[in-house]
Amino acid sequence: MKKIGALILVVFLLAGCSNAKSYIDRALQLRIRLYQSQGCSFTADITADYGDQLYQFTLACQGDARGDLAFTVVAPETIAGIAGHISQQGGKLTFDDAALEFPLMADDQLTPVSAPWLLIKTLRGGHLTSAGMEGELLRLAVDDSYEEDALHLDIWLDAADRPVQADIYYDERRILSLAIEDFQIL
Repeated sequence: MKKIGALILVVFLLAGCSNAKSYIDRALQLRIRLYQSQGCSFTADITADYGDQLYQFTLACQGDARGDLAFTVVAPETIAGIAGHISQQGGKLTFDDAALEFPLMADDQLTPVSAPWLLIKTLRGGHLTSAGMEGELLRLAVDDSYEEDALHLDIWLDAADRPVQADIYYDERRILSLAIEDFQIL
């Protein structure tokens, strides 16, 4: 009887490992598709949490084959039209009468407008630490680097393996949230 119980336990454990591998395979396939594409496009509703103040805005984003990101603010209307470009080397904003001013976050590693770029950078090359289903969504846990001060991202993918939500953590505190719509690989 003990042998049968042990055998059943092994079968359940191996089945769980098989599922985890398929979840990781899905994440890796998304990475490959991003690398082989001309880029991606999406809209991101961003919430930046400074602890004592929240900032909310929406960006229309266009990533290129190198992983660089161009964006335009689409909401709120008071800052709509401000555009920018972010790459590994830095960023640039263009505007007419209004400007974006956000304090730096995560010990000066990023600003809220760089959150979509960080999402794409992490999907393309971050350190995948775990993957599993959460309801109908695949949840990926990914660090943006192998460094000690790495930012941690939880990224949820829909059934078609498109990002629909991402949370960015620094020092175990969520500092940025992105609700992602219309994600398309070009």
